[in-house]
Parts: sequence; C-alpha cells; structure tokens
Amino acid sequence: MSRRTNPSEFLKQILGKPVVVKLNSGADYRGILACLDGFMNIALEQTEEYHNGQLKNKWGDAFIRGNNVLYISTQKR
Repeated sequence: MSRRTNPSEFLKQILGKPVVVKLNSGADYRGILACLDGFMNIALEQTEEYHNGQLKNKWGDAFIRGNNVLYISTQKR
C-alpha cells in the first residue's frame, strides 16, 4: 500500500483479487474478494481455509463476519 492510499481506497483496489483474511482465531482464509461492507463483513469466492499454514478445507463461496477479522492483505496465487 502506498503512503497516499487510504484503507478505503486500498479495499476498492483489491476487489476481485486474491486476498488473505486472517482471523482472530489464527485461521487464514484465502480466496477472491467478492465484496465487503463498512463492518468488514467479507464475501470470498474460491475460498480455502488454512490452519498453521496447512490447507484444512475448500469452501467455494464463504462469508466472514467482520468482528472476526484481524486483517486482510493481498495474496499472490
């Protein structure tokens, strides 16, 4: 993220792109960012669930409630 990009602009730029969503529980969800709202509720497509770096499940479409999100970042697939 460049210095002049605010979080809202960053989130707009990564819509439709691969992301990693880290949860407070320590789990990672990796997939394509379909949409999100002001509460950081997130919809992912082609979702994979990882625990300690190991693939645990493949979910397809997934919805993650915003209060569980620690951070969201871009990912190279």
